[in-house]
Amino acid sequence: MGSPDASLPLLHLRRGEDARLRAGHLWVFSNEVDTRRSPLTAFAAGDPCLIVDAAGRPLGVGYANPASLIAARILDRDPHRPADESLLADRLRRALALRERLYEEPYYRLLYGESDGVPGLTLDRFGDVVVAQATTAGIERLKLAVESAVDRVLAPRAMVWKNDAGIRALEQLPMYADLAFGTLGVPVQVREAGLRFDIDPLAGQKTGWFYDQRANRDRLARYVRGRRVLDLFSYIGAWGLRAASAGATDVLCVDASSAALERLQAAARDNQLEGRVRVAHGDAFDILRDLRHAGERFDVVVVDPPAFVKRKKDLAEGRLAYRRINKAAMQLLVPDGILVSCSCSHHLPRADLLAALREGAGESGRQLQVLEVLQQGPDHPIQPAIPETDYLKGYLCRVLPA
Repeated sequence: MGSPDASLPLLHLRRGEDARLRAGHLWVFSNEVDTRRSPLTAFAAGDPCLIVDAAGRPLGVGYANPASLIAARILDRDPHRPADESLLADRLRRALALRERLYEEPYYRLLYGESDGVPGLTLDRFGDVVVAQATTAGIERLKLAVESAVDRVLAPRAMVWKNDAGIRALEQLPMYADLAFGTLGVPVQVREAGLRFDIDPLAGQKTGWFYDQRANRDRLARYVRGRRVLDLFSYIGAWGLRAASAGATDVLCVDASSAALERLQAAARDNQLEGRVRVAHGDAFDILRDLRHAGERFDVVVVDPPAFVKRKKDLAEGRLAYRRINKAAMQLLVPDGILVSCSCSHHLPRADLLAALREGAGESGRQLQVLEVLQQGPDHPIQPAIPETDYLKGYLCRVLPA
């Protein structure tokens, strides 16, 4: 394989700390570094490095950040492969090959960080527009190389950096959103199951759309025909409008963002669904209470909130929030209703979400049948050696009287 790149500074691991990396993980934690041989203070945020074990054997090239708990990430196992545009273009082509097998139209998560071999980088594709998100100092340093690789492989009309995710604070990176190259001009559009939605890649949530739930939204269709549907945390209406398109007679979409609901209503008009879709602006817990007091009942309720457990120390509080929101949702269901409940909190184990559902059902005098187990779609592939890539979990349940 050749000699390692002698120009790269070495990041030495402590004895016995290489097993997880050899098994396929890409992260090096700060307490795994032999700081006597390679002081982390010798690295600037995003510096390239060659990661080696205690005996000096190369484990891969990557980048370091002394300010982060995750002190380094591996980009390639080849010790003399530079982290440059060529490497990024190769990763992008490999990721693209999978998505083109999966989807007929160019609307998908194009590159999913560690699972696609580029830790710290996310790319979403919206036709001829690519929205990128860098969550690490290493990718921030490689921004121009990323842009060149995207232009070389896809030649999109425009590329946007949506770098305002809270996780960037862990790497001491600034928050911003701007145009990398090209022109946005007309509204950026996403298409799903024959529906069209206008998104805002600069000011919207995350990259503007939640592709990870698309396969789960596909599963919803068989349960909603002729039914009343409540869509909580609706954002711009992916679940709700999909339900209306599949034959739901009445869909109420709830979100705390008035801007998101305005886009939802515009999408309902554009897709000739406005007669079956209503919106309610406010906190989901408050609106659930008000609907219960008003005697409202629904055949299907979708609970797809933002992460209630952003850090491991929030787990106990988050468990309670998932139990409360699902209990309140079940109280609005007809005696033989359908509940779709999801969590995008990596730190919440799947078993804990199911426990929250079971407890919420018991407290509301209901019982559950789990009909379908939900996870992220195939454009968010799970890397078995990296548990952090498996974050989305959910259950589609039948809710019956106790």
